[in-house]
Amino acid sequence: MPTAVAKTSVADEPSAGIELVREDVPTANRCSDPRNFINRELSWLEFNRRVLEEAQDATQPLIERVKFLTIFSSNLDEFFEIRVAGIKQQIESETSDVSPDGLSPTETFNNIQRVVRELVAAEYSLWNDELLPLLAKNGSRIPKMTELSAKRAAWMHKYFQEEVFPMLTPLAVDASHPFPQLLNKSHNLLIRAKTQRGGEQLHAIVQVPRVLPRLIAMPRGKGDDEPWVYIYLASLIKQHIGELFPGLILDGVHAFRVTRNSDLYIDEEEAENLLRTIEQELRRSSRGNAVRLEVEADCPKDFRDLLLKFFNLTEADVYKVDGPLSMTHLMPLVTNDAFANFRDRPFLPVRDPALPPHVNIFEVMRRRDVLLHHPYESFDPVVELIEEAAQDPQVLAIKITLYRTSGDSPIVQALINAAGAGKQVTALVELRARFDEAANIQWARQLEEAGAHVVYGVVGLKTHCKALLIVKRDADRIRHYVHLGTGNYHPRTARIYTDFSLLTCEPQLTEEVAVVFNTLTGLAGYPGLKKLLVAPFDLHKRLIGKIERERDHALAGKPARVIAKLNHLVDQETIEKLYEASCADVTIDLIVRGICCLRPKIPGLSDNIRVFSIVGRFLEHSRIYYFENAGQREVFLSSADWMPRNFFRRVEIAFPIEQPDLRDEIIDLVLPKFLHDRVKARELERSRRLAEKTPKPKRTAPAEKLTPITSIADTKK
Repeated sequence: MPTAVAKTSVADEPSAGIELVREDVPTANRCSDPRNFINRELSWLEFNRRVLEEAQDATQPLIERVKFLTIFSSNLDEFFEIRVAGIKQQIESETSDVSPDGLSPTETFNNIQRVVRELVAAEYSLWNDELLPLLAKNGSRIPKMTELSAKRAAWMHKYFQEEVFPMLTPLAVDASHPFPQLLNKSHNLLIRAKTQRGGEQLHAIVQVPRVLPRLIAMPRGKGDDEPWVYIYLASLIKQHIGELFPGLILDGVHAFRVTRNSDLYIDEEEAENLLRTIEQELRRSSRGNAVRLEVEADCPKDFRDLLLKFFNLTEADVYKVDGPLSMTHLMPLVTNDAFANFRDRPFLPVRDPALPPHVNIFEVMRRRDVLLHHPYESFDPVVELIEEAAQDPQVLAIKITLYRTSGDSPIVQALINAAGAGKQVTALVELRARFDEAANIQWARQLEEAGAHVVYGVVGLKTHCKALLIVKRDADRIRHYVHLGTGNYHPRTARIYTDFSLLTCEPQLTEEVAVVFNTLTGLAGYPGLKKLLVAPFDLHKRLIGKIERERDHALAGKPARVIAKLNHLVDQETIEKLYEASCADVTIDLIVRGICCLRPKIPGLSDNIRVFSIVGRFLEHSRIYYFENAGQREVFLSSADWMPRNFFRRVEIAFPIEQPDLRDEIIDLVLPKFLHDRVKARELERSRRLAEKTPKPKRTAPAEKLTPITSIADTKK
């Protein structure tokens, strides 16, 4: 992992309202006490705050700061599309369920909007007060239309007339023209006008075309010192909107953006054709119920009220922003090669010494297991393994799970080639991979047309595990070659996500992978396996058993420790077992990038638990489970976070690393780098207030506080 620069910022103090239970309350009663859990949604918002802090970090290259701002904005969009949408549905259905932290859906929503408003204010303050001036100082300006020179204004007007005007469609809103069904996250203008003679007010909507770049780069002069000048497409349209309404007097033009519920609701048991059903649901989801309205900061109240009425929202759902309605529109700045000096230096992954170019990967796998740590080590060998299998006449069958992959996927092309060559190709394509549904439908159709067997997973479950099984006739016998990973078969994200790949042909492990594929594609039940932990069948139960085993080892005076690196920690029973283990003096270190509902350092309950979060250049995506096991150390890698959805609603695999040198590499080299990070890591602290009594929990949010500690340098071997 690249060495980072020390952080100095500290997250806000936790809410003063949260109180923790007394230290003399019996442990058995304390593990499940709501005051010992952090609210899931508020914990996620604190994760996104950490993303925003990367943009606020003045030691970061300028364009990297802009990039983190776009990530923060994109994350927040998805949060509203899925999580806030679900909470609003619970409120509307008067669901009385409370989360483990004790907050009702209404209380959670109220806390969400309070925190989001704070974050959005910080986001736009950073953009307007710091990043915009820095960009201008370093050769990139985004002026207002009124600030353009006459020459530039004339060029923009010509661009509007030739490129933009033909794409615009004014939509009247009146008694005979109902309010149009605007798409999710669409950028629009609300226009109020009247005739030359006066009369009643008229309203219209103009949608900003999605097919045009949202940030327009103006032509540059010949000199190298000429700055890059960008104009927001919405600002250009707003400046010349009168040309769409000849004969009318405009009384106001204001931009807005609506976010809709984008979750898919599918009854698989009732769906005769899952692929077609998901296609139909995708079309519907782009027009789901509105959950958030974003408007310009100067948008008058009467305009806001009109929009809120149209979208059936309340004032609590509207967010006023002082700048672009979405920071995701800034991506042209991030991708412009002219700003390479203001980005991180390009990172080139190395090849594992065991897999030099042009090596026969099958021969290497027969000699030993290979463990790759992406993106520090190249993902190319995984792609080459599949391509080699597609061409090898001795390969009889290929089976793979596809959750996400790239738009020009060489892996899918290799599978198509293999099917065309007469090999038996089976692909479990997860059609419900969130926001990649349309791409996966396309891949599924192409694979089917090539002659591959395409399976859409198991009814009621998402196939989230990352597994590849190749059946090959070797000189001595038919042998299974397996790839198991923590990340997707996606060559592009493998360059920016941290993940592990295991290449193995160890007989028992590969036989168990074959059993998993047969369970998923056939009618047989899950028989139970020795080495693999598989959700939804036994991953949760066996994981709980391993935590309990560490607890029992500690009580017996034997070495006991748990280290887990995860994206999210949410499952209540798992957290309670970790509390129990802590009370037995098990040392527990949790490296949780995102949501963490466990509260560490509560006296007498979680004294022995530390929680860290690492947000940096690469997305920490790998999941590692480590158990000391009285000196018989165990390491599992997995695609599964410790969440109910991963344990019970997804197909997941946790696989052991048993080859001693590879296991020791993770335990002695990789994990310590995360635990001793002193730059990008932040440690989660508990609330500092302790109750003298045990009153009813207050309904203020149990906020988390993450304090930067100082970094992991290089995790590569």
